[in-house]
Amino acid sequence: MRPAHRIVERLTLLRRLSDAPRGACAALCLMETLRAVLPAATALATGSLITTLRRGAGTHGIGVPLAVLGSVLLANQVVGALMPPVRTLVSQSIDGVHRRRVCEIAVGDGTLTRLEDARVQNLIRGATGDPSNWTEKTPGDGAVSQLSIVFGYVGLLSAGAVVVAYSWWLAPAAVLPAVLVRVITQRQWIGINRVWAKGIPESRRSDYWAELTSSPAEAREMRLFGFGDWTVRRQQRHRLNHFEPAWREGGRAVSRQWVQFLISAVPLVGIYYLAGDRAMRGQHSVGLMTAALAAAWGVFSIMAGNANAFNVEGALPVLRSFAELERQFAPRAPGPPAVARDASRGRTPAEIRFEGVTFSYAGAGTPVLSDLDLVVRPGEVLAVVGMNGAGKTTLIKLLSGLYLPTAGRITADGVDIQDLGLDRWRGELAVVFQDFIKYHFSAADNIAFGKAQHLGNRPALAAAVRDAGLSRLLDELPDGLDTPLSRSLSGGMDLSGGQWQQVALARALFALHVGATTLILDEPTAHLDVRTEFDLFHRLIGAADGASVILISHRLSTVREADRIVLLDGGKVAESGTHDELMALRGQYAEMFDIQARRFQAAGGQPAEGSAT
Repeated sequence: MRPAHRIVERLTLLRRLSDAPRGACAALCLMETLRAVLPAATALATGSLITTLRRGAGTHGIGVPLAVLGSVLLANQVVGALMPPVRTLVSQSIDGVHRRRVCEIAVGDGTLTRLEDARVQNLIRGATGDPSNWTEKTPGDGAVSQLSIVFGYVGLLSAGAVVVAYSWWLAPAAVLPAVLVRVITQRQWIGINRVWAKGIPESRRSDYWAELTSSPAEAREMRLFGFGDWTVRRQQRHRLNHFEPAWREGGRAVSRQWVQFLISAVPLVGIYYLAGDRAMRGQHSVGLMTAALAAAWGVFSIMAGNANAFNVEGALPVLRSFAELERQFAPRAPGPPAVARDASRGRTPAEIRFEGVTFSYAGAGTPVLSDLDLVVRPGEVLAVVGMNGAGKTTLIKLLSGLYLPTAGRITADGVDIQDLGLDRWRGELAVVFQDFIKYHFSAADNIAFGKAQHLGNRPALAAAVRDAGLSRLLDELPDGLDTPLSRSLSGGMDLSGGQWQQVALARALFALHVGATTLILDEPTAHLDVRTEFDLFHRLIGAADGASVILISHRLSTVREADRIVLLDGGKVAESGTHDELMALRGQYAEMFDIQARRFQAAGGQPAEGSAT
């Protein structure tokens, strides 16, 4: 790496100080200034006191130099006591701002394509600045340490000036070896951190396996299937794959410490010998010699500290990952300005059209959807069915703007949803995916996350609870809507799979009650029994109140109530019509329905789970 680039990186670290409170930064700079000049001040005060004593001054004569030395030593103690908490305040403030920026970048991208890239995940892991070992440091650590290094050079100049006052040639003899030791140490840490950065993918794998060992959800299967020990071994293997190369590099650095020792010790011993010899011959005063020797020792003390160099080198990989992350998520060329839909329509849902939509996931050869055309009429209840892998969930993800079509477009009232602005368009949608998130928050928050900007809307929350059939369940919880939905939290409760699914449905209904116009349900009732499913489906349709409804379900007994059913096959709409029309067609839908009906009858009126669609 070119020296100019390394200087730019260090300036970037220093600029991060602006993220900390100004008062704390000012206090830190003041203390760094004092700490930088205190070695030289101590040397001068000590030399002055010794000179005064050798002149035979009485008690009154040594009062001033003794007071000066005492003041310098006291200042040194005060700075030493106050510096750590101030450094911590500045460092943690910087880290808080940095991690917020990483989160903003990660959630700010409109689609999931880049976020699902393994390389981007490695960058996020590297840019987070959350140390899990001895080599990783945070931007805050690096910024305050780089500031200390800058002021260290101020201290170097002040201590060097004292040495020059004694003998000009002693200054380079003290300064140059100290600088050389710093450079060698810095290069060693650069090597260690370079090796460490290459192992981040192994660290991510290790973190995943470690999470499996401690997560309650995975712990159930781990104990039943008896692969706990195997999981621990996998976690340890990935951790060692990450650690061992850095350990080897660190071992090589330790084995070469004798080089730094000789570079430091030989000049320092020579300086002490020559200075003492001159003083013995009367060429310089003992006081001046003492000041020079103390200053020379100060030079080495200032430059030999490895902690700051270590922190800087450990923080730079974090900044590099962050800079690359910013480049990866840089705003793309702006498209046309967002187009507002006709406000006079009020809450009337838009007519949604898929026009020649083709989509392939990154790295996949065969498109999931191929030249698909589909219309969702305003206020229509549309069911989407098909075999596993037919593209049903992908269709919903495209409609939600989580992915962009490879070809073709999706429009709302004739306007491409990208031109509407994805955030604006998503405000029209209330979506529940089959793999919905179970947030470790209160029941109220879990429901209101359907439209988080309306978290405080209690009337809409109550309506969503009622429409989802959750009123009785929430009445039984210790704190009702305010009960945390996790046993890992104080006073928390967990729910069954079916109850959680009702919470997820309430989440979508909440979005409808605060303004969404299209309800999208991806396998909304997989964990519910037939009667609960039947009742809930009719409540959902009633709650939709004119909104468009798009329903994906494996249970064809549910979708038969839809206004229209489309069957996906081969990435296209293969069949479309009402239940009766499709049964009369005697195509794939009719075949699947007959299979499910026979299985339902064979099970004594309870459909078997996992039936094909």
